[in-house]
Amino acid sequence: MSTATTIDPTTRRVPALGGFSAGVLGIELKRMLRNRRTIFFALVFPTALFFVFGSGGGGEEKAGPNANVSAYVLVSMALYGGALIAASGGAMVATERALGWSRQLRLTPLRPVAYIVIKALVALVMAALAVAIVNVVGALQGKAEMPLSTWIECGVLTLICTMTFAALGVFIGYLVPGENVMQILGPGLALLAFLGGLFIPLSEYADVVRQIAYWTPMYGVAEVARAPLTHELPWYAVVNAVGWLAVFIGGAAWRMSKDTARV
Repeated sequence: MSTATTIDPTTRRVPALGGFSAGVLGIELKRMLRNRRTIFFALVFPTALFFVFGSGGGGEEKAGPNANVSAYVLVSMALYGGALIAASGGAMVATERALGWSRQLRLTPLRPVAYIVIKALVALVMAALAVAIVNVVGALQGKAEMPLSTWIECGVLTLICTMTFAALGVFIGYLVPGENVMQILGPGLALLAFLGGLFIPLSEYADVVRQIAYWTPMYGVAEVARAPLTHELPWYAVVNAVGWLAVFIGGAAWRMSKDTARV
C-alpha cells in the first residue's frame, strides 16, 4: 500500500539571485526582437528622422565648440530611439498582466526585484542597440562632426538617460490595460520629444511653451545627453532629469507592490 508524501513548502530551496538567470534574460530579449512594430519604430524611425533633420545645412553651423548641428541632431535622435524602445520594453508588463503571465510568475520562486532587474536589462540592451544604430548611420552618412571622445561620452550618457523611460514604461504598464499601453506611450513620447527640444530647438518656441518645456521629462535628459557636445548643462536640467527618474521609479514600485499584493 502506497502512502502519500507531503512536501513542506518551507523546505524548498530558493534559487540564487532571486531567480534571475541568463536563460530568462535571453527569452525576454528574443520576445522584444520578435516584435516587428516595436523594432521598426524604435530602430528605423529615429534613423529616418536623423536623415530628415540632420542632413540639411547643418554641416557648417556650430552647435558646440567642436561639433556641428548635424551632430546635435544625431544625439537627439539617438536619445529618442533609445527612449522609445526602452519604454516599450518596460511597458511589456502590461501585456503580461493582461495574459495572466505576471500572475503565473508570482507562483514561481522568481522574486519581484529579479523580475524588474531583468526588465531593466532588456530595456538597456535594446536601448543600446537603438543608440548604436543611429550613431553608426550618422558616422557613415558623414555630416555629423564632433571629436571621438565627445561621440563616446554622448553615447554613454544617452544610454544612461534611456533608463528614465524604461521606468516610465513599467509605470504606465502597471497603470493601463495591455492593449492600450503603446497607444499612450508612442504619441506621448513624441509629444515629450517635441517639448524637450529633440526635434526643434527650444529657442524656436514661444516663451510660454519654452517655460512649460523646462518641466517635461525629456528636457533634462536631452540636456544631459548633449552636454559633452554643447559644453552647457544648466543645474535645473540635472534636477529635472534626476527628479523624473525618481518619480517614474517610485511610481513603478508603487504600482508593482499593489499588483503583487493580489495573489
